Amino acid sequence: MKLEKRWISAFIIITFVALLGLFWPHKNAGVDFISIKNINYADVAWLLTASCLVLLMTPGLSFFYGGMVGKKNVISTMLKSFICLGVVSLLWVTIGFSLSFGAPIGFTINNAYYGIIGNPLDFTFFDQVEVLPHKSLAPTIPFILFALFQMKFAVITPAIITGALTERIRFISFLLFICLFTLLIYAPLCHMIWHPQGLLGNYFGVKDFAGGTVVHMSAGFAALAGVLVLGKRKKNEHIPTNIPFVLLGTGLLWFGWFGFNAGSALAANATAAMAFATTTIASASAMMTWVFLDRLKGRKVSALGACIGAVVGLVVITPAAGYITIPQSIFFGFIGAIVSNNMVYWKKLKQIDDTLDVFACHGIGGIMGMILTAIFAQGENASLLHGGISVFGHHMIALILVSVFTFGGAYLLFKITNFMIPLRVTQESEELGLDQSQHGEKF
Repeated sequence: MKLEKRWISAFIIITFVALLGLFWPHKNAGVDFISIKNINYADVAWLLTASCLVLLMTPGLSFFYGGMVGKKNVISTMLKSFICLGVVSLLWVTIGFSLSFGAPIGFTINNAYYGIIGNPLDFTFFDQVEVLPHKSLAPTIPFILFALFQMKFAVITPAIITGALTERIRFISFLLFICLFTLLIYAPLCHMIWHPQGLLGNYFGVKDFAGGTVVHMSAGFAALAGVLVLGKRKKNEHIPTNIPFVLLGTGLLWFGWFGFNAGSALAANATAAMAFATTTIASASAMMTWVFLDRLKGRKVSALGACIGAVVGLVVITPAAGYITIPQSIFFGFIGAIVSNNMVYWKKLKQIDDTLDVFACHGIGGIMGMILTAIFAQGENASLLHGGISVFGHHMIALILVSVFTFGGAYLLFKITNFMIPLRVTQESEELGLDQSQHGEKF
């Protein structure tokens, strides 16, 4: 097999990172850290558990996607999710966490400073990310635990994108894209939403409890951009290979989502318990709504439909999990399933060949979650129904800004990636299947 220069370059990069990490100078904790006596050990136990649960979602996603594709592309599809555990984890440690939660770099509005991205040198190689709590980001848990919990969110976001691009994207090109996406789209969006001085969270007042905007909207719009750049498959009709894989993946995702949403309370408290409850009820509601709606439209009750409905419910509730009541979560799942179901079968989306309907489920689900959160979130002036007319308006402005930023940015990054390394496999490789042509393996 001929050794390509791009793989030599990739190995040189990982070698450089490994050696740089070995000799990276250590700095003592700065003024933003507080005494270790402030650690709450119940919070530590819960966040350790939640971090494990969120990590499990990525293998769950690989089974969810892998069961839906054709037999010749099962392994390649699953690997693209698994590989994010390696690529994004290293990016997060070296620079991604700094870009997401470092000191804000941005501009002043009305004498207040708002960040659009973090200082890349603040926590490089997790420097200063140790056992002391951070007074504004994680006051009751070790800062290292906060960083690792957030890392799992960064890992699964580009993995979600893979479902739209399966059966035709070159593996090395995908690796390059997820690096660019994590650093240039995910990290700034994460900073703007979740950093205490972030532009969207602080100035616009955007409520995103666990990642409806940061994770699902960004992945959904990036998926849409990727489909438009990559083009349709040569043969875009196939029968899902392994429905039990889809059921297993759904179960793992649902289980892991408790860490995703309830863990975002960053404490073992009442908010975490409520987020736990709203998460599972919204998913149950969406699952049943999807099944009944399919039957009303003349389609059979399918395991695939039930699984997709459950995941859509989890997506829709994510930004609101800690802000609404359990009865409201039923409505969130219900309306989210109706909208996404119609989008999945919308002919115009089918024509562009989003293979596993990532935009219809995650992109639209994230949008619906953001809108519904701005309408129903509990608290005085917290949402449209509680006197927060301006809050709702700010959310709609932010919705437009995030959509343009994530779609436009991802489209540009796909173009740059394609210029550096062609995105699409050859026609021969596509016909043979990516499992064999890209990886030399067979399902």
